[in-house]
Amino acid sequence: MESVAFKLSRHTIDRLEALARDEDVSLGQIIRAAIDRDLRRRDEQRFPERVEERLLAPIRARVTEDFLAADTWRTLKQRLVDKGYALRQSGGGLALHDLVSGRFLCRTSEIGFGYPALMKRFCEPFPGHTHTWIIDKLGEVPLYAKG
Repeated sequence: MESVAFKLSRHTIDRLEALARDEDVSLGQIIRAAIDRDLRRRDEQRFPERVEERLLAPIRARVTEDFLAADTWRTLKQRLVDKGYALRQSGGGLALHDLVSGRFLCRTSEIGFGYPALMKRFCEPFPGHTHTWIIDKLGEVPLYAKG
């Protein structure tokens, strides 16, 4: 293992030391475990494998009407929840996940509904999406109240 030096606030160090005492491990073990968990989480979010077409077809058939009928993010999310799906950020786009297990199913672009097109249609980014700059790349998107 290599050594790395970095600074933490006194408050953070105190909390980490308390966790280490509670778990009867070293401060280093607590920090390494936290970093490992964060890296795994980031890897899982960034690049899920491309889903095979034979698995996409039933999902596409089940949700296409919902994607086409929804006129807001809220409506789309609710329609998908009603069918057992969760819509979540995935890198610079969106992905469908199983509502109960949280398991990644596919990117919305893989079933014909890319994030930029949805954002343009709903006139706003997906709520909580961290890539809000994407809307600037779409050019002039009229923001208006839906009636």
